[in-house]
Amino acid sequence: MTTSTAPVVVGIDGSDSAIDAVRWAGAVAEKWGAPLRILHALPTIGRNLTQTAGAMVAAMMSYQRDSADIFLKAASEAVSADRPDLEVTTTSVNVPADEALIAASQDARLVVLGGRPVSATAALLVGSTALAVATRAVCPVVAFRGDKVLPGTGSIVVGVDDSPAAESALTTAFALADRLGSPLKVVRSMSIAAFETGVTIPLLIDWEGLEAADLAALTETVDTHNKNHPSVEAKCFLEPVSPGKALLRHVYGADLVVVGTRGRNALAGAVLGSTSLNMLHHSPVPVMVCHAKD
Repeated sequence: MTTSTAPVVVGIDGSDSAIDAVRWAGAVAEKWGAPLRILHALPTIGRNLTQTAGAMVAAMMSYQRDSADIFLKAASEAVSADRPDLEVTTTSVNVPADEALIAASQDARLVVLGGRPVSATAALLVGSTALAVATRAVCPVVAFRGDKVLPGTGSIVVGVDDSPAAESALTTAFALADRLGSPLKVVRSMSIAAFETGVTIPLLIDWEGLEAADLAALTETVDTHNKNHPSVEAKCFLEPVSPGKALLRHVYGADLVVVGTRGRNALAGAVLGSTSLNMLHHSPVPVMVCHAKD
């Protein structure tokens, strides 16, 4: 499947948030000239359920199966009302949502997750679809947050470091900013640079020199991407805090935050200090997670 025909896939569960995610995904698909595929699947199931929890999950499964056609019709009508010329297809499958969306990512340009926010208790009972898909999908994954269904009115924020995953995130962020006509904020944590020096006597560090060198390197990297997307207004920011806090300083009022992730397995996703997981839990705006190019 070529890039031009690869669909934007959005997973739904019948919630109001899922409808907003469909409308957001439809706007992105239209900007990309891509078709939209709306996918309904069963809830992701956690492990070691008690008998009571198992009964609750079984009832939820039955409800989702019985209501699939209703959910898909409502989602399709919502996006078609916004974008009548957009090519939209709907699919319902009787497998867990994480499995269905990971499989769909093989041929997708983007996977968007729409659904209710998951509390710690709910995650224990039904698992985390967002975490599973973000760590194992082939294409970039967006976990929809907030209520802005018209991307392009705010900025795109992307976090970078020196990893291949961050390079992929920056490439994707530039391409999307170009399509949406959005300004781009490129954010790097100065704490990363400080830790990588391996110093133990911080008073002897030339912090101003380190910041100047880091900013010069960041600007050079951004300028390289900007040459491929000259219409994108890109600004660089260095923040003397952890990567997660650095990004949260810039996401309020933004349309999207883009991060890279180094792992594709459950163990990588379980690292609570990871920037991508931090954003999935705390960002008030949609979060795009990108993997390094193979």
